[in-house]
Amino acid sequence: MGNILVVEDSPVIMELIRFLLTTSGYESKEARDGFEALRIAKENRFDLILLDIQLPGFDGLEVLKEIKKIPEIQRTPVIALTAHAMQGDEDRFLKAGCSGYISKPIDIGKFKSILDSCMNRNQVF
Repeated sequence: MGNILVVEDSPVIMELIRFLLTTSGYESKEARDGFEALRIAKENRFDLILLDIQLPGFDGLEVLKEIKKIPEIQRTPVIALTAHAMQGDEDRFLKAGCSGYISKPIDIGKFKSILDSCMNRNQVF
């Protein structure tokens, strides 16, 4: 159905996302920080990357810049996950190369809608 990389350092949020993805029929791999995310992204192919922006050390926007430099994964859609959505953040994330963003706490209906929209847009027939 779809393979998704989830990059999130909060165990509670990771557990919620894992549950939402599993119950929606998606497969996922998980990374707790930016370095692990890049390593996993280079070794696997994903249909979508859910990327926490506030990661320790190597933040999400820095990870996104690195993703966009790697030919094999630069076209993979990335959805930003952020706890501090402020005015102008959506534009900043889109300009950086994200396909959209989901604010935390996660609205389950909105999460599923964005996920389905991204996955359907990227399916190859």
